Amino acid sequence: MRLTFRKRFIFYFLLPVLFTGFIATIVGERLISGGIIRQAQDKVRVDLNSAREIYQEHLDQVRNVIRFTAENHFIRQGLSGPDLASLKTELIRIRENENLDILSVTDHNGRVVFRAGNPQPSGDSQASDEIISQVLSKRELLAATQIMPREELLKEGDDLAERTHIQFIHTPRARLRPQEEETSGMIIKAAAPIFDNSGAMIGALYGGNVLNRDYKIVDKVKETVYQGQVYKGKDIGTATIFQGDLRISTNVTREDGSRAIGTRVSEEVYDQVIVKGLPWLERAFVVNDWYYTAYEPIKNIRDEIVGILYVGILEDKFVDMRRRTILIFLGITLLGMIIASSISYVFASRILQPIRQLVSASRKIAGGDLDHKVNITARDEIKDLGDAFNTMAASLKERDEQLKERTQQTLMRSERMATLGQLAAGVAHEINNPLGGVLTYGHLVLEDTGEDDSRRDNLEKLVAQANRCKKIVKGLLDFARQSEPTMAVADINETLNASLALVESQSLFYNIRVVRKYDPGPLRTMIDASQMQQVFLNIIINAAESMEGQGKLTLATRITEDGTLITIEVTDTGAGIPTENIDKLFDPFYTTKEVGRGTGLGLAISYGIVERHKGRIEVKSKLGQGTTFLVQLPVWQEVS
Repeated sequence: MRLTFRKRFIFYFLLPVLFTGFIATIVGERLISGGIIRQAQDKVRVDLNSAREIYQEHLDQVRNVIRFTAENHFIRQGLSGPDLASLKTELIRIRENENLDILSVTDHNGRVVFRAGNPQPSGDSQASDEIISQVLSKRELLAATQIMPREELLKEGDDLAERTHIQFIHTPRARLRPQEEETSGMIIKAAAPIFDNSGAMIGALYGGNVLNRDYKIVDKVKETVYQGQVYKGKDIGTATIFQGDLRISTNVTREDGSRAIGTRVSEEVYDQVIVKGLPWLERAFVVNDWYYTAYEPIKNIRDEIVGILYVGILEDKFVDMRRRTILIFLGITLLGMIIASSISYVFASRILQPIRQLVSASRKIAGGDLDHKVNITARDEIKDLGDAFNTMAASLKERDEQLKERTQQTLMRSERMATLGQLAAGVAHEINNPLGGVLTYGHLVLEDTGEDDSRRDNLEKLVAQANRCKKIVKGLLDFARQSEPTMAVADINETLNASLALVESQSLFYNIRVVRKYDPGPLRTMIDASQMQQVFLNIIINAAESMEGQGKLTLATRITEDGTLITIEVTDTGAGIPTENIDKLFDPFYTTKEVGRGTGLGLAISYGIVERHKGRIEVKSKLGQGTTFLVQLPVWQEVS
């Protein structure tokens, strides 16, 4: 589509405005987004502290209940005396009043005397329990989070074992696990020693709450920290307690609105928190949505990681804030463009008039009127442009005349070369037949002439000169024919080596050191291998002759920096070529060799071969420093 100068002027005027607005939008969006993200991360870090305090508060509450109960007069009297019925009644009452899932008493050896939640099983030992064993040995109150296996939960009550039985639900991004269900439970548990009036330990009291499907802690976090805020129908903040990587208590919901019990944490969070024991304070995928989250490990009394405490803020709110920010910046940029467009339109109209003069003058010059001039009165860059235009027109007129002269010379040279080719072909054909007869009869006479015959020397000279004529005729035919190459993909290193192999065993090369500096390649190109060998042979033999059989011959190949051409360099340490003769090297019949040693057609034929291969050939030389022939050929590009 063709754009007028006015439109382009407006566009270029708007470009910096657009660029500045774009940069401002990007920078503003980054700053605001970064600020929003930092604010979200700071908040979720504080929220995790609050959740930890609420979790600890619940643990302290259980600890205090167990401590006060263990110090209760009725408990001590019932355990040490005969009135066991009063003890059972008091434990059942306390369990109900304090909303404990578990409340049981053992003797001083850890054998269960009574379970308030399930009175039937008793007499089993709890001495191996990780909390009770330390209470019995240290004779002090302890409270911690604990994983309780199913068989122990069944002793405390069938309802507790049922609560902790959770089927796994497929969760995107969760790690692979062979299990499909969880039967153990995660509890907040406290235990305290019971002493009689004399200070002797007569037993232990333990109790606690099962966290599986108990939502008091997570809902209190949600209500305390996030105050029930909702964004687009979704809770803006959520909290979760994990048993390992399994959600056992949460207010994160699934798509159907139910609590996401049975779903699991993502694998990247699991590796950070459970495996490495480090907090996670980053963006994370939670069941169905992205949240800014905070996770930290929950440990048992032996400092082993048994679960995770989580809080998170819904990302959608912050994404929408960022989107609104971008739209505001874009609106400001668009308004600036509209204002700038109006201003540039006025400026364009003032500048356009002298430009139109230049356009009109350009068309006249394009039509062949190279004498046309422009007259611009303004004193600014447009005036300079007009002067430059007039200078250009004068230069065009001068170069047009030079071009006509050079074109005429080129046409004359082409016609001369074509005529020379036709003449060479005709002469060669006319000479070839009688020359063949001369050679044939010369050889016959030579065969009939004895070694001692005085005429034999003259006959041998006759045959040698006839062979020289035959070689000249062949060169004339090769120059005249210029046959099209039969192209095939070849490695230029292999072609160069094959050419060198044809001559390096000749006596001329005995005292020449050949150095190869090849690109490891492969260097593939589309060539007629036999014709290209003819080019390389011609250059190599010329180099050897220029060194008179002594010196260093360097063959080098490489790929040009843009990767489109293969460069072949043949460098000798010969006498070199005078500067005034370099331009004549590729002219037919030009040679610097002695009479009888060359026809002057070898390089002319080589030039034509390289040209038909869409390449180029050059010569660099200095007297006394040797000569370099440079051949460049297109790289073969494999079609995929």
